[in-house]
Amino acid sequence: MTAPVRFPRFFVTSPAPCPYLPGRSERKVFTELKGPHADSLNDALGRIGFRRSQTVAYRPSCLDCQACISVRVVAGEFSPSSTQKRNLKRNSDLVATVCRPWSTSEQFELLQKYLGVRHPEGGMTSMDEVDFADMVEHTPVTSYIIEYREPSADGVSLGRLVGACLTDKQCDGLSMIYSFYDPDHPARQGLGNFIILDHIRRAADMGLAYVYLGYWVEGSPRMQYKVRYRPLETLARGGWTRMAEGEQDRLIAVAASNPRSLGGEASGKDGLAMNGGCSVG
Repeated sequence: MTAPVRFPRFFVTSPAPCPYLPGRSERKVFTELKGPHADSLNDALGRIGFRRSQTVAYRPSCLDCQACISVRVVAGEFSPSSTQKRNLKRNSDLVATVCRPWSTSEQFELLQKYLGVRHPEGGMTSMDEVDFADMVEHTPVTSYIIEYREPSADGVSLGRLVGACLTDKQCDGLSMIYSFYDPDHPARQGLGNFIILDHIRRAADMGLAYVYLGYWVEGSPRMQYKVRYRPLETLARGGWTRMAEGEQDRLIAVAASNPRSLGGEASGKDGLAMNGGCSVG
């Protein structure tokens, strides 16, 4: 006889300063992912707006703010814009390899370079190689690291690592947990956007419906890159709904007025920090 699945216990963090909107505080509800049903629990929670950080699933639960909105791209209906087509062509020679969730020194060095340029004031800059290993390897669900490398000169050895993404495979899509890349590569503009575009293609090829991009926060410049992908669905109290084209046009225009907001930030900068630790989801 199959043992019954126990309903998870949920907890709430203490209020802390919001990392996205100045002057606001944030609070998160979370539960532990463990045991033989971790994948199915992660799938179910992902569909209602939870994100994973190591062995924890969480989502915002702020008392006076609902600015964090879960977003996902409909992979099978995605049609790249002219800018995205140029990005795909420019980076089409990159070699993408799906690897087990095991950290390497090469990945960590690339992460440090990325954080130093894109998020120098962020809490993750204090991560050491052990913290990075915990972020990648402490997963109770189906996860992998996708590495993006330039072609090698001899066509046999590994080429230069220019990007990577920690990704969860869910029953209905790919969830981009955290991605990072070379922010100063002179010939590889838009690497962060390319990684997202590759995940959309990858999900469609796998017959998966969605690519989960985490939380979008209107008014937070570093979150606005997520509105570039169509069709985009957002999660509200009534469930997932498709963002109207006119509204998405407006948001893209607003974001375009701030070049940094559309500059290829990587997905998954949503975080869960508890007990002084630093992790991402």
